[in-house]
Amino acid sequence: MEYLFSFLVAFLISFFITPACISLAKKFGFVDQPTRPHPAILHKNILPRGGGVPVLIALLISLSVVILFSSQLQLTKALVGIVTASVFLVGLGLADDKYDLNPYMRLGANVLIVLIVVASGIGISSFTNPFGGIINLDTIVFHFNLGENFLFLAGPHSIVVLADLVALFWIIWLMNAMNWSSGIDGQLTGTAVIALGLLGFVSASLISNDSVQILPATLAFAGAGAFLGFLPSSFYPQKIMPGYGGAALAGFLIAVLAILAGAKLASVLLIILIPLIDSLWTVTRRVLGRHSPVWGDSFHLHHQLLRMGWSVPQICFLYYSVTFVFGLLALNLDSEGKFFAIAILGALIFSSLFTIFVLARKLDLRRNA
Repeated sequence: MEYLFSFLVAFLISFFITPACISLAKKFGFVDQPTRPHPAILHKNILPRGGGVPVLIALLISLSVVILFSSQLQLTKALVGIVTASVFLVGLGLADDKYDLNPYMRLGANVLIVLIVVASGIGISSFTNPFGGIINLDTIVFHFNLGENFLFLAGPHSIVVLADLVALFWIIWLMNAMNWSSGIDGQLTGTAVIALGLLGFVSASLISNDSVQILPATLAFAGAGAFLGFLPSSFYPQKIMPGYGGAALAGFLIAVLAILAGAKLASVLLIILIPLIDSLWTVTRRVLGRHSPVWGDSFHLHHQLLRMGWSVPQICFLYYSVTFVFGLLALNLDSEGKFFAIAILGALIFSSLFTIFVLARKLDLRRNA
């Protein structure tokens, strides 16, 4: 039961080191000022940032302990790629927490970081066709050899073009979707706990027939434990913000786990359908309004619900309950059922976002009249 042990270790470490991280964030100026010129700021007091640090530390220690005391989880090339990318991602988040990086610079860094994972062999070579059969993405392959003078990169390599490109897009999309759904206290953290926990159960249920699932199961439960330990400090009223590093790390882990668990893309699409549809609506709205799709605004779903009088805990529990219910659907539906559930529920959520946007704008006009 390595994965359950990883959950417990990650939870305890995250829970107990988060207060220390809060103190260090205040000491070294990793804080968010309510006067900062950003349209999405909701808090009224100075808040520490850098919540990705305790989550990452808990995750890394948990995985290290399992590797040391278990013969089933090995330090593979894929795991090294995931850990390396996670460290760089949280480092990027810290830089953003301190200096408010340009979104285009941050997006470019995302591409470079995700390429580390893709280079470690994590790609989407195929996925299930909901109407039967398999859709293969491994038909175009380039082989090359870097020779003997490239240290750990030496030897033969290959690039599976479509598989790597789809994986790159998939991971970056989920990273940014989760970041855009992290605007209020506890919203991101609780959603990540539920999503990672559900993915952990998916992989754990497959271990008896596929020992390869030990890695995604352990990683998922370690991630869920790390975010759960962080949740008490993140929930309303939050004592520390997850920051870009914490939010992007959540999306990164969910995206990678979907690939490692056997291209469970439809399952993940259903589990975090609200953040994903909100991200699509965000890009659509900004492009139609002739704004950059990467620059922030205050028209995400949680902003609109606040305008309509919802409280922060109510919005969080909406995200938690929908994530959990949709996750149960993902665990019990076949590929075709997931496809239709995503299509129908996605259309309903998208139309609801549009309706809420219009109603919230009308309320703003009335208040300002």
